[in-house]
Amino acid sequence: MQIDSQKRDQCTPKKPEITYPCLWLYKVIGENATALTRAITTVCPGQVSIAASKNSSGGKYCSLNVEIEVADETSRLTIYQNLKNHLAVKMVL
Repeated sequence: MQIDSQKRDQCTPKKPEITYPCLWLYKVIGENATALTRAITTVCPGQVSIAASKNSSGGKYCSLNVEIEVADETSRLTIYQNLKNHLAVKMVL
């Protein structure tokens, strides 16, 4: 069974168009807000805005919203990867 190219294009998610530089929001999740804040300030270059978000229902995890200006896609992905690889960080969205 063949799928014609028009239907395939409708099913394929399109990469969003992002105009750089822009403000980018990361949600950083971990077990300790202080350790997360330290990780964020260590990883993120320049000025960063950090705001408390939510805690898990059991209180084990917390999340922080991180807003930072990114110059280009490479910067945005590098910050994401560095946050994700930090020991204090469980997840980055």
